[in-house]
Amino acid sequence: MKNYQVGCLDDFSTGRRLLRNDHHFNSNPKLVLFHGLTKFHSGKFKGVRVYKRHISVRKHFRNIVLTFVLLGFLIMLNSFIMSIFDASPTSTQENGLQEKDDADIKEEKLPVHMYDRLLNFASTALSEKDYEQQGSSPLEEHKEEALAWTPCADRLGTFSGKEAKTNNGYIMVSANGGLNQQRVAICNAVAVAFLLNATLVIPTFLYSNVWKDPSQFGDIYQKEYFMDVMKDEVDIVNELPPHLKSLDIEAIGSLFTDADIVKEAKPIDYIEKILPVLKRNGVVHFLGYGNRLGFDPLPENLQRLRCKCNFHALKFAPKIQEVGSLLVRRIRKYEASRSSLDQQLLGNFMPNRAEVAPSSSGYLALHLRFEEDMVAYSLCDFGGGENERNELHMYRESHYPLLIERLKKSKPISPEELRKLGKCPLTPEEAALVLAGLGFRHGTYIYLAGSQIYDGWSRMHPFTTLYPNVVTKETLLTPRELEPFRNFSSQLAALDFIACATADVFAMTDTGSQLASLVSGFRTYYGGGSAPTLRPNKKRLAAVFSENRTIEWSSFEDRIEKMIEEGQRVSVRGFGRSIYRHPRSPGYFQARFVLKPVRSCECTTYAVEI
Repeated sequence: MKNYQVGCLDDFSTGRRLLRNDHHFNSNPKLVLFHGLTKFHSGKFKGVRVYKRHISVRKHFRNIVLTFVLLGFLIMLNSFIMSIFDASPTSTQENGLQEKDDADIKEEKLPVHMYDRLLNFASTALSEKDYEQQGSSPLEEHKEEALAWTPCADRLGTFSGKEAKTNNGYIMVSANGGLNQQRVAICNAVAVAFLLNATLVIPTFLYSNVWKDPSQFGDIYQKEYFMDVMKDEVDIVNELPPHLKSLDIEAIGSLFTDADIVKEAKPIDYIEKILPVLKRNGVVHFLGYGNRLGFDPLPENLQRLRCKCNFHALKFAPKIQEVGSLLVRRIRKYEASRSSLDQQLLGNFMPNRAEVAPSSSGYLALHLRFEEDMVAYSLCDFGGGENERNELHMYRESHYPLLIERLKKSKPISPEELRKLGKCPLTPEEAALVLAGLGFRHGTYIYLAGSQIYDGWSRMHPFTTLYPNVVTKETLLTPRELEPFRNFSSQLAALDFIACATADVFAMTDTGSQLASLVSGFRTYYGGGSAPTLRPNKKRLAAVFSENRTIEWSSFEDRIEKMIEEGQRVSVRGFGRSIYRHPRSPGYFQARFVLKPVRSCECTTYAVEI
């Protein structure tokens, strides 16, 4: 078994360690005010005894007053100290790893372990083996094949340039979802504007009760840069001209929702349904626009425009780049750019240097999709017993009433069968075992991206036992640095995007995640074969974990390594697959081999088998 190291340091001075018991259950220390107080009982006292008591009280009055003053001071000091701890940036409620406020739980949840035997094997392996890297890494793509592909979406080709035709009108787009859904919507809108020979108004973002982020285009991206990069293909303006602003878009029939446009729509759908309205009214508005443009079959020029938009035109706003660069520099302990990914995502905030400092460290970024909503929706069992099942059932009843109704009308699939089919989210414990099986060292820096982990500390405990150096944006940045992003979930997600895309290794636990999809596409496009992305196959993993009571650690390592290595093969985009995730796209032609350079996302002069 080969062993691999990514940023393993004994001195964990960068950031703060998470998930220690004292960080997760901040119960106020009990201050013992008195001990062994005498109980007083009612009764009759003789006058002389009452007189003596008064004398005693007067004699010790000063001591009593001083005692209460001292106790009051200690209580105030205790409150002040606890307020500091509660406001600390390492508060696990802020970094998404605390299970709940103490007021919301009656008792602390114990750590949940599903694979104790494998955890013991992994712990022993991490503490005893020599982790020097030997031979080739299964984490890297085949370098020669990967280097044959180069970014080319920004090059002018035979299909580029605006058509010399009369402009048909204006397209308005209100995108829904979070950061990554909005990004896809923007680039789809660029392609549609080109297709319909229309002017695109800078897209707006709908406010969502889920994301609760009022950010607009200019808060997240560099608006002028975006317009300038796309100007040769698509006219883009900030707002509608005055004569169109006063129109009632819905009343004139120019409002289109997702219900009006089929999912994965083809160009002909837009030409037949949208273009006549656009020509008649001079404007159309796509409300709640999202994934409403298919990938195949699609003209090569439209694919290239999508790629140019995603990989070249959409640059994060300077304030996001600046703080994103702080994240990366603090993990690496190095101040300069190390790759094309750094330059594309961080710009001038990550200056170039010829050599990498010997003391700089790498890191692995992990997008761990184990939030309560995802866990509940999956209908899987995660080893938490009856309490877990009841808790998740209550969550489904509250948040997914349609799912509950569907379950009543259909034959249920058992949690065991769902797991065998690869339908269950990977737990933090399973993610840690995969990393251990690949030979990542105990001291590896791991940047944890994403939202709150279901059951917090009790779920993360097996992970942090194997890999204690877990950091997040909340632990790497100070409260002052994070303050401009408070209450702006999409801007916070942009910081996660940067930290994941620029990592030495990026690992995902859910291949259906938009963040994981876009990040892996960026790493393919700009990585040159040196930016590995780990894509565990959940169905194959389920088969491996089902043998947890009998499998030997060496066999576990071999099967995990083989699974990951197969995912690192250089391959072209399959028919209908996302070009944002798979930019190596040769297009689809009748010939079995394409012998010319391909001008859509990444180009190659090699013969590409379709």
